[in-house]
Amino acid sequence: MNEREIIRTSCPRDCYDGCGIAVVRRHGKITRVLGDPEHPVSRGSLCGKCAIAYNGVWLDPESRLLHPLRRSGQKGSGQFERVSWEEALGAIATSLDTIITENGPESILHTHYTGTCSALANAFPERFFNRIGATEAIPDSICNNAGHQALHYVLGSSVNGFDPATAKDSACIVVWGANPAHSAPHAHKNWLKESRAKVVVIDPVRHLTASQADIHLQVNPGSDAVLAFGLCHIARRDDLLDDAWIAHHVEGYDEVEEAIAAADPESTSRVTGVPVSLIEETAHLYAKGPSLLWLGQGLQRQFRGGNIFRACAMLPALTGNISRPGTGIFYLNSTLDIMARQGATPPLTEAGETGPSISQMDVPAALDSTDRFRAYMVWNCNPLASNPAQKVLTRALMREDLFTVVVDCFETDTSRYADIVLPAASFLEFDDVNASYFHLLLGAQVRCAEPMGESLPNQEIFRRLARAMGLLDDELHRTDRELIDEVLEGSGVSWEELKTRGWVAASDEPLELWPGGRFATPSGKIEIASSSAEADGHPRVPEAVADPPPAEGRFRLLSPAGRWLMNSSYGNDPRIGELLGSPTVTLHPDDARSCDVSTGDEVSLSNDAGSLTLVAVVSDSVPSGVLLTDKSRWPGPGGANINHLHIPRKSDMGESTCVHGVEVTLTR
Repeated sequence: MNEREIIRTSCPRDCYDGCGIAVVRRHGKITRVLGDPEHPVSRGSLCGKCAIAYNGVWLDPESRLLHPLRRSGQKGSGQFERVSWEEALGAIATSLDTIITENGPESILHTHYTGTCSALANAFPERFFNRIGATEAIPDSICNNAGHQALHYVLGSSVNGFDPATAKDSACIVVWGANPAHSAPHAHKNWLKESRAKVVVIDPVRHLTASQADIHLQVNPGSDAVLAFGLCHIARRDDLLDDAWIAHHVEGYDEVEEAIAAADPESTSRVTGVPVSLIEETAHLYAKGPSLLWLGQGLQRQFRGGNIFRACAMLPALTGNISRPGTGIFYLNSTLDIMARQGATPPLTEAGETGPSISQMDVPAALDSTDRFRAYMVWNCNPLASNPAQKVLTRALMREDLFTVVVDCFETDTSRYADIVLPAASFLEFDDVNASYFHLLLGAQVRCAEPMGESLPNQEIFRRLARAMGLLDDELHRTDRELIDEVLEGSGVSWEELKTRGWVAASDEPLELWPGGRFATPSGKIEIASSSAEADGHPRVPEAVADPPPAEGRFRLLSPAGRWLMNSSYGNDPRIGELLGSPTVTLHPDDARSCDVSTGDEVSLSNDAGSLTLVAVVSDSVPSGVLLTDKSRWPGPGGANINHLHIPRKSDMGESTCVHGVEVTLTR
């Protein structure tokens, strides 16, 4: 064995970038995890949080879960005893079989999200749960389902955006409701800065990407749809609409034309808080194009998030900034599907019929009742850190009659309440396939080390559980190599080739993702007016409406992604903890004066869900009436983070979160 070797692999985290990784091994042991210098995104460097965590807790056996565990104390005590895999899986199989017999498979609730986004580890376990008929907590309802449903109405797909490589032909890039500096660090550092296009950021927060943009529209939260209509008004007024495109490729412009005509710049400015001059400048830049529109996931986490997305989608529809070089509208890209040219289908097919589902917004109350669920199976997520109604969920997990299983690489807040904890292998310990959901790139996830302790990849855990339950269906027992070949089918690349190259692009030249102006809607056109939306109980067309401002003495609380966490991942890394420091809340100077608060003061945020103490930071980076903090810190003393204040109301579409609509009072 060589003294030193480098293995090329890729990052499976929930991030737009999809970085390539170079793992350094000495005498067979991982000594350093770095960015792959030959990868077009990472270019030799990882983002700060991954660089720390991948060389910290991910390589530390003292931090990892190494063996199956069975609860030996009270729920929530974190007291467990080590058991064998046979004992652990046998106990789970017996409990699930009993529950299925006595209460039906729908009384088993499984919840998951993006603890890893690799194809096998993220998708294969669903085969098991579909086979037994368990209830699924809808994954995207905790994050981005309103946007998915809205764009499905308008375009027929929410995962066929634009090829970022087409930015070389763009004159304008609009980033609306996203903060790439935190959620796409390499896109912020390289893609945006290297583009010759004018960059416009529309966001209530003057974050790093906004402060470095050519134009920042600091819009009032909840008024984005009004701004979209206002931008369309200026394009219409100044003859910048693409009439020929509209005539051939758009349904329903005539049904919104009157509302667009009424959305004059002055009234738009009054509602949105954006100066007329910036609205005018942005409308001209975008409409003249060629322009790209990036709709961030934070944008639709509002009461009318679906309506906002439908309104924003009018911009490319009416100006023709789609289906030609340098143009497009992006939410997410399903890179595997785009490469396979098969439309928006799952990258790893699931076995059998899907079972019933429930919104993540309904999970805490449903688990808190003894009427519905008897088992809670958690994998790829940490609900106690990331879900709403934290107090209710914590109480629910104390139920002795709720059989709880957690699969994870680390002990988490949620695992402390489990009856059985199963140790998952890390992405450095098994082969898989990663696909960026921004850049059209596939990456090989290559096994660089043996799994720590007795940990196993997700797919192997659920293969063994299926066997313990006597489920012998072929789909539940495919080998990793068979599954990888299934994932790559139609992509034009084999596993051996992908491993050798490290990554592969969908195309040498930028792809047009809506060629010929043909869309996946019933009409084949962009449907501003949607009969499908109307049939589902939504307005037929988007509406120029805004949320009312908070009542006197209340603030709208925004809790987007922070710099040092990946959702809730990395919250257990000591160095990350040092960089996070004490949790803070930012408020505008005018609000600070009215509340008699200065930077460094402890303040209490309160609403009907509870109260939380944070440290104040006074800054005009947020508008008056708005508070800003980070999401996804692991609950601190008292078992609470910002989700302690997250009242689980649903957005207008997709039974999804409207967490950025949470309102609180603030007291010193």
